[in-house]
Amino acid sequence: MPNRLASCSCGQLTAEVNGEPVRVSICHCLACQRRTGSVFGEQARFPRENVTISGVSTEYVRVGDEGSRVKFHFCPSCGSTVYYEPEGLEAFVAIPVGAFADPSFPPPSVSVYEERKHQWVVPPPEAERIP
Repeated sequence: MPNRLASCSCGQLTAEVNGEPVRVSICHCLACQRRTGSVFGEQARFPRENVTISGVSTEYVRVGDEGSRVKFHFCPSCGSTVYYEPEGLEAFVAIPVGAFADPSFPPPSVSVYEERKHQWVVPPPEAERIP
């Protein structure tokens, strides 16, 4: 099983994961676009027992488009989001794929909120697409 390390920009907050993600997805919702400063967010979901968090985080809770809450954990020093906890999925921890800084990370298998997708973005052809 692979071990991977996600980290904030300054290295103070980390999430070490053991094993492969159970899901890798890209989200085109406007909130993810604002949160990431990019045109979509990409995240990997891991079983909570496979994730070890180190460091101090600040939390921000956001209510999603469908009413569920997500608790984002970011570094209070550099501001990077390192992990988050979606309401209703308490058995899992989601980690932004960019926090791994690993170009060999598995591609997304799901693309959500595609009605808000920038038209030039092309998800992998085999990815499940959810409007």
